[in-house]
Amino acid sequence: MMVVIAVLRAQAGKEKEMEDALRAMIPKVQAEEETIAYILHRAPNEPGKFLFYEKYRNKAAFDIHSSTPHFQELFGKIGPLLEGQPIVEIYEELAGKK
Repeated sequence: MMVVIAVLRAQAGKEKEMEDALRAMIPKVQAEEETIAYILHRAPNEPGKFLFYEKYRNKAAFDIHSSTPHFQELFGKIGPLLEGQPIVEIYEELAGKK
């Protein structure tokens, strides 16, 4: 399994617009067969800081996700809303409770 942690920050005053765009992505990603989890979080003390926890069956599934039209469309929408670049970290799942 491949796990991706993506942290995105909205510019001040753009938090709601960013959240709406990120939320709209979820049903589209849930339809991807090899995507196991795609969960949006917001920092409780930083309303403009968002985190996606993503889990894919393998790297090929992540590559497919990254090349979908809805993924490309999302970054077209949120690009102007971002404060800085997204921070993306990739992990390999080793063990844990399911």
